[in-house]
Amino acid sequence: MRWMWAILLAGPLAAAPLELSLKRAVQLAMAPDGNTRVQLSGEALKQAQSRSAQSRSALLPNLSSAFSAQNQTRNLAAFGIHFTFPIPGFSIPTFVGPFSTIDARVSAVQNVFDFASIRRYQASKTMVSAAKSDVNGAGEQVAAQVARAYLAAIRADADVAVAQANIALSEAVLKQAENQKAAGTGTGIEITRARVQLANDRQRLLVSDNARRSAVLQLLRALNLRLDTEIVLTDKLDYVPVDPVTLDAARAQALKQRPDLEAQREREDSARLSASATRLERLPSVAAFGDYGANGTGFDASVPTRTYGISVRIPVFDGGRRDARRAESASQYRAEKIRTADIRQQVELDVRLALDALHSAEDQVQVAREGLQLAESELTQARRRYDAGVAVTVEVTDAQSRLERARDNQTVALYNYNVARIDLAQAMGAVRKMVQ
Repeated sequence: MRWMWAILLAGPLAAAPLELSLKRAVQLAMAPDGNTRVQLSGEALKQAQSRSAQSRSALLPNLSSAFSAQNQTRNLAAFGIHFTFPIPGFSIPTFVGPFSTIDARVSAVQNVFDFASIRRYQASKTMVSAAKSDVNGAGEQVAAQVARAYLAAIRADADVAVAQANIALSEAVLKQAENQKAAGTGTGIEITRARVQLANDRQRLLVSDNARRSAVLQLLRALNLRLDTEIVLTDKLDYVPVDPVTLDAARAQALKQRPDLEAQREREDSARLSASATRLERLPSVAAFGDYGANGTGFDASVPTRTYGISVRIPVFDGGRRDARRAESASQYRAEKIRTADIRQQVELDVRLALDALHSAEDQVQVAREGLQLAESELTQARRRYDAGVAVTVEVTDAQSRLERARDNQTVALYNYNVARIDLAQAMGAVRKMVQ
């Protein structure tokens, strides 16, 4: 089933390795058998719905049927029946039986007024709503987790590409040094220096390759795919501008659509209703009951019998258990109110931090671009000066190192920017909307 879903998302003509974009990765993770957190939140919702159905049963008729057949003997004296007066020609035995009886009966009980049960049912329905919000919250968290894992993988791809570009540059510089020595204008130390730089770049490529394999494995784990699945990442690490948003607008949107905050509000409401239910247990409750069936010594000697009536239950004293439960439920309600206030503050903190990180990352991208352009220009000039014989390879090597650092800075800046975009979307409860 898991592979069928992957094939359907990849397209009818998809072949291994699996081509994976960020959007498709999130879709795979959100599938019914996708990320483990998504599956667990779905099961939690089913459990909440089952508990709600159990609470509702207290408000519905309770029907039952029974059939009994007995063969018995009885000692009448054990029931206090004594015959002490003589009856001429007739005697009543103390021991009777054996004799058989049958009873076939249908019984019903219906609560007419039970305010505590009504409140408990309302509380259970609110918990179902909270579980649905938790499902949405799990979806947002999983989408953010997958998006970060995907970004880490494409950053690893970018690091590998940068390492390969650095190797190509080092090979070109080495070739240039060898040509200069062959022309009599270079020295052996310059060739050695270029070879050391090439060895360093090859070492870095090995490290980048290993980091890429690790990032791909983490992505596969987040998608709940087999770890031996071959994938090709189709998205690249790039700068995608975001629509400007003010702090007040972002905070208002987060408070409105963050699923974890909505779930906590519903849990607080459920705790309030549960506390109300314990208080209402002091009120009388009314129930109707009845039964109908056949009773006799045999099927051919049975007569219909029935019972019906109304019962009123008035709580008087239960040893303090009810008061203790009221105190406990009131404390639980206060605790949920504290959690709600804490999550509201956390939401505002998340929004502020995400906006600050995004603005900083935008500046980093701009500075990294300028630094890369300057480093490329510096290396071009250094190599021209070296060809003209007015500079040594130390100048070229220094410029080459600065260019490699500038390439790294650009990769890091783009990665931080895209992570900041995900953080802001998660803070506002809109990760899945962002990746669509």
